[in-house]
Amino acid sequence: MKLAESDAIWTRGGVPVEELPDPFSFESPPPVAAPDEQPAKRRRRWPLVLYSIAGLFFITIVWLAITAPLSRALEPLPDPALLLLSDDGHPIALRGAIKEAPVDVARLNPLTPAAFVSIEDRRFYRHWGIDPRGIARAFVADLRGGGVRQGGSTITQQLAKTNFLSGDRTIRRKAQEIIIAFWLEAWLSKDEILSRYLSSVYFGDGVYGLRAAAHHYFHRDPERLTLAQSAMLAGLVQSPSRLAPTHHLAAAQKRSQLVLRAMADTGVISPARAVSTPLARPASQEAKLPAGTYFADWVAPSAAQAFESDFGQVRVQTTLDRTLQRLAERAVSRAAVGDAQAALVAMRPDGRVVAMVGGKNYSGSPFNRVTQARRQPGSAFKLFVYLAALRSGWTPDSNIEDKPITIDGWTPENSDRVYRGRITLREAFARSSNAATVRLSQEVGRSNVIRAARDLGITTPLPDKPSLALGTAGVSLLELTSAYAAVASGRYPIVARGLPQDQPVEGLKALFRSDGSLDRQRDWAPMLDLLYAAANNGTGRRAALNVPTFGKTGTTQENRDAVFIGFAGDLVVGVWVGRDDNKSLGKISGGTVPAEIWHNFMASALSVDRSRGPVLPIDVHRPDPAQDRRLRSPLPPEWSNATKPLRDIAKQLQELVGGR
Repeated sequence: MKLAESDAIWTRGGVPVEELPDPFSFESPPPVAAPDEQPAKRRRRWPLVLYSIAGLFFITIVWLAITAPLSRALEPLPDPALLLLSDDGHPIALRGAIKEAPVDVARLNPLTPAAFVSIEDRRFYRHWGIDPRGIARAFVADLRGGGVRQGGSTITQQLAKTNFLSGDRTIRRKAQEIIIAFWLEAWLSKDEILSRYLSSVYFGDGVYGLRAAAHHYFHRDPERLTLAQSAMLAGLVQSPSRLAPTHHLAAAQKRSQLVLRAMADTGVISPARAVSTPLARPASQEAKLPAGTYFADWVAPSAAQAFESDFGQVRVQTTLDRTLQRLAERAVSRAAVGDAQAALVAMRPDGRVVAMVGGKNYSGSPFNRVTQARRQPGSAFKLFVYLAALRSGWTPDSNIEDKPITIDGWTPENSDRVYRGRITLREAFARSSNAATVRLSQEVGRSNVIRAARDLGITTPLPDKPSLALGTAGVSLLELTSAYAAVASGRYPIVARGLPQDQPVEGLKALFRSDGSLDRQRDWAPMLDLLYAAANNGTGRRAALNVPTFGKTGTTQENRDAVFIGFAGDLVVGVWVGRDDNKSLGKISGGTVPAEIWHNFMASALSVDRSRGPVLPIDVHRPDPAQDRRLRSPLPPEWSNATKPLRDIAKQLQELVGGR
């Protein structure tokens, strides 16, 4: 009894003292829950989680109903196929994918949609967007393969993926696909879903939708497809590139047999018919147009912006002249450039490009050396130096010193190492004197040279350095040729284009655009005088034709780049020769191979081209080789009266020297 009383000393209310809270602690003791209270709280959390998931799902469905257009599968592709045509309407290239008008399942041969359902989703009419059996089968395959290998997707899920999601195979994308599939099933009937699927699925060869596929592979409307043709098209969906019958007929036919057996398994056709049905073959294909050419690569972005999306092919007429293009390709292919590259662009004086060859072989190198390469133009840049001088009051008969000049430790040399003392601007330009040109640039101011280049359309960076006068700034052949077109037309800037009608300039571009024209007497005619002298009596004389020829050569340091740019008749043509690795061309200069390519192309081109060029402010004729080859001016004498006394003195001195 005493033992029991002593034990009571160590308890309080029946609770052992060791389990009582510490009276010196500041922490409140945790409440002691009743034995069945905690499981009840856990049970109350599950409805909250379920309500949250349901609410999120509902919000997603509402968001899809508001933002995701149900008709997306029935709309044209955002980047439709562009059928590029020459200026006379002849197809020259096909770019992009083809999608034609949507199909309606109700109007098709019943065997056609049945073929797709049998091979792609045979439980299509019995599920609500997802097929648990298919998902389970794909899950097992993924576990065995160690990643996402199979999708287990229904036709509804495939429609969701192709029209609303990316093609990435991730768990997150799969969850999004399932939600959208439920939404599609809620808003559309089965036939509407199937119609949208058949109208947008990819069939290989750049063809989307059943209508385009039926036309492409069998030359018939989708409503008239046979059982064998339907089976072949249904089989393509699994791997369009690998099974396209135009390239892999045996694989496509083997897949067709699998589709026919699937149709027999689902009861659509009898097993006997599945075995006896002859396998389809694609119709004969027309000669395939190239998807890429130098010209097509350049003009396609402009064409895509100029025309809205539509079903089928968007026919786009361009400025390319097929005959001139063939002549340009022939001139480049026959050029003696060894393992170097050559490029040529021909345009009208208003900027319409009629021929473009960006290299010797497009299949070997699609890099376009007309539009993409930024190479030094060499002496062809002197056009802007002399134009700045003409604007400052100089004339072709004005004199300039052709002797060594040093600026900040830099001394440019003439290519022939010959210095002729005091010569006219005409002779300096024709002989392409580096020393005289740099001195002239210093006289008129490099800022004025840069301004002249900008006025004529040069947009690339131009460093304010003495060497700028010799063409050390990289420009594209297209841009440089466009600048020469400005001189040919007498107005600037000339923007090269591949579409017949130039798009109107709007917005800030229109506000800051500075169109202008060359002063007829001060700038245009004297500039033609200089270009005529260079092309007929100067460094570019190999390019001279039997018609008035204007142009300028260009050769960079160590002969890394060689160009000739000029115009005659109604054509402005630029030719470049060089190496992609920027190594020396050896003895090739602007006055040799480029001038010869230019001459060979133009001699043939002008014989077939009936377009008249702009009316020039001077009247020039091809000089007679038998006559004196001294540099002459085609300008009317009255336009050079200011320098007549100097010319008379020079003539008298020449006669005195000649008399001795």
